[in-house]
Amino acid sequence: MTDREPPDWALPAWDATDAPPPRGRDAGGSEPRPEPRPAPVERVAPAGTFGLTILGVSDVTRAVRDAVRSDDRLRDVWVEGEVGRVTVSSAGHAYFTLKDDRSQLQCVWFRDDRMASPYEPQTGLRVVANGRVDVFDANGVYQLYVSSVQPAGFGDLALRFEALKARLSEEGLFDPGRKRPLPDRPAVIAVVTSETGAVWHDIRNVLARRWPLARVVLSQCQVQGAGAPPSIVRALAWVDRYAERCVRSGRPGDAPSVTILARGGGSLEDLWSFNDETVVRAIVGHSLPVVCGVGHETDVTLADFAADRRAPTPSAAAEIVVPDRVELAGVLVAETRRLRAAAARTVAAAARDAAAERRALDALSPVAHLAASRERAGLLLDRATRAVGVRLEAGRVGAGRSAERLRPAVATRLATAQATVDAAAASLGALGPAATLERGYAIVRRSADGRIVRDPAEAPAGEGLSIRVARGDVAATVDRPGGHR
Repeated sequence: MTDREPPDWALPAWDATDAPPPRGRDAGGSEPRPEPRPAPVERVAPAGTFGLTILGVSDVTRAVRDAVRSDDRLRDVWVEGEVGRVTVSSAGHAYFTLKDDRSQLQCVWFRDDRMASPYEPQTGLRVVANGRVDVFDANGVYQLYVSSVQPAGFGDLALRFEALKARLSEEGLFDPGRKRPLPDRPAVIAVVTSETGAVWHDIRNVLARRWPLARVVLSQCQVQGAGAPPSIVRALAWVDRYAERCVRSGRPGDAPSVTILARGGGSLEDLWSFNDETVVRAIVGHSLPVVCGVGHETDVTLADFAADRRAPTPSAAAEIVVPDRVELAGVLVAETRRLRAAAARTVAAAARDAAAERRALDALSPVAHLAASRERAGLLLDRATRAVGVRLEAGRVGAGRSAERLRPAVATRLATAQATVDAAAASLGALGPAATLERGYAIVRRSADGRIVRDPAEAPAGEGLSIRVARGDVAATVDRPGGHR
């Protein structure tokens, strides 16, 4: 560093420093890789040159943005100019420019503010836009964020209108939460307007055509000029007193249930009576719901914001407060058809329920139970008969098949048994006493008891004997007893 510091605005010679090449592209021509958030970078030149502080683009943009936001004059500005090209995004935001002979200003009008405005800017028109000036960081541009737009040329009245609108809005007089619903089919309707204008006749014709059952009460007032605001206030107060008198006198059906405040179209000066603060407060304090139909569709007054419902024209206000009798008749016809269809469905359902109950009662009858029992018994008997017949037939067929299978087996078994018996008989014949007798032996029995004599002592003298030989029996008598060997 030198002994003498250079001023802040001094710039060094680029060929005398080691500073990098300008930002934007590298030496090869390719785009540099973006950094998340570039920070201020201080680069100090070599000895013998001035020092230099280099800021990032975002830092410069933020500095400009902070400077703009710190200026109170730019927080709420009114700008007049010619509208350039208007673009509306898919989100509903409008983008346009305001220009004069020397400059142009980028403008952004967000959807919510744009939809609340009755006026749309068009290319080539001169308008007055109200809003704030701010910087859009991403593009590094300053622009006007518009809150309202109106045609140019209104001058002081437009400024007074916006100032009064802002003040009354802050008090909550235009709050949507305080809006009252309109009656569906009002029997009595109060109209606050001039008796001599065409508006009164138009409203009467519309009400007579759409809903002739309604009775209309006129509260006459002045709708233009210096005396119009107090006249409108008195007319609204008269409607309040008239409705109160009807209720207190026992005639609540004669009391109006809605009020129409109406006037034909005109310039801003002609309609200024409906921007008067006393008129706005009288509308807010009115005991009945108020439908405001002042001017044409593009005319907007503070009375529109204060009323419970805004209508684009006086005739539209009359259409809003009453239903269309033709549409209502169509609705009644459709409802009649729907009720008849519902009644027919209900009757059919009741008939089905009654038939079901009748069938249930018939099923619980003793006669029905007896008939069912007899039928079940007959079915069971038939089933048992068929089952026994099938079982017997199956047994018969099985027995026949078994007999066919047993017949050769029985013959074989009998032959085998016969052979066994014959063999046994031969064996018995060889071992039996008959064979012994054939060889000359005899069997001696005592005649008295038939016991076989095995010992001579068992046959004393005179004992009768029966001697069996091979061919028969021989009777004998013991002459003398024998002795033992």
